[in-house]
Amino acid sequence: MAAINHPVGTVLQAAAVEKPDFAIRYANLAHADFGAKVLSCSDQWFADAGRMLQASEPVFIVGKFDDHGKWMDGWETQRRRNGGYDHAVIKLGLAGVIKGLDIDTSHFTGNFPPAASVEACCCDGEPGSNTQWVELVPSTSLGSSAHHFIEIDDARVWTHLRLNIYPDGGVARFRVYGQPACNWEQQDPNALYEVSALENGGRIVAYNDAHFGVPFRMIMPGRGVNMGDGWETRRRREPGNDWCIVELGHAAIVEKIEVDTAHFKGNYPDRVSIQAAYVSHGTDQSIITQAMFWDTLLSEQKTSMDCQHFYGKEQLRELGAVTHVRLNIFPDGGVSRLRIWGRLAD
Repeated sequence: MAAINHPVGTVLQAAAVEKPDFAIRYANLAHADFGAKVLSCSDQWFADAGRMLQASEPVFIVGKFDDHGKWMDGWETQRRRNGGYDHAVIKLGLAGVIKGLDIDTSHFTGNFPPAASVEACCCDGEPGSNTQWVELVPSTSLGSSAHHFIEIDDARVWTHLRLNIYPDGGVARFRVYGQPACNWEQQDPNALYEVSALENGGRIVAYNDAHFGVPFRMIMPGRGVNMGDGWETRRRREPGNDWCIVELGHAAIVEKIEVDTAHFKGNYPDRVSIQAAYVSHGTDQSIITQAMFWDTLLSEQKTSMDCQHFYGKEQLRELGAVTHVRLNIFPDGGVSRLRIWGRLAD
């Protein structure tokens, strides 16, 4: 195959990749926007370790160099000549149960690490010399310019990870998908809480389609920054409607709802409705079936483009305590944020 010559300054994007379910349903706990940061690393000669935690997809800029050599969008160490291996300690932005990892070596070809392992700990403050680290992922082979998705089956809560690369090289992005942990025991039971919020333990249970957007972004803090910061389905060409089920961080009596269509203009839903229920048994798969028959919390409401829609007590049915909601959009479209406020129930 003939070589392809790119002009100096050309930006090459990472190729699109099909993500496993855990990378769509769960948030990246190592997201810099959540406050995740690299506390320490053995070396970052060619590229700053903090770049691994950026939300943007990695890029390769042809002909871009700095004082240390070729500029790379990720963490890259110098060539190790004295044995050992490199490592970086990362404080998660949100402590939680880890469901899966992505060790992404995009654009690292002749300089990717041949293998990596991951250790975890749970501690207040920064890890020290007496911190007990637990092996979460044993030494695993890595390849050139590729995503390496690793599913994790461990119910413990972690606050910090240590990424070890053997012996050296570059990692473009390190993503840690999981469910944030929330301690409700010390909260005021009479206060109004955003029980659907990611940082309060809200979780995406299931959805029928997410062709353009990522569902978990609906329960992120703040308003969406652009049309890609939300849940968006494909154009529906058959009867029916699209839906997404959210598990609340705590059972609550709902008093207020917000459906925000920020940045969705030619593709916002025509109408929305919300069903809800108190679910005490079942799996995520069985909940999908149950949700078809849940009571209506909010009847169908017309929506507008790029707008925050608020619904109060006068528009909500009194269902008592609920643990799950199902957002229905008619017939399809995009929603930037869904917020459910309620008072905690037993």
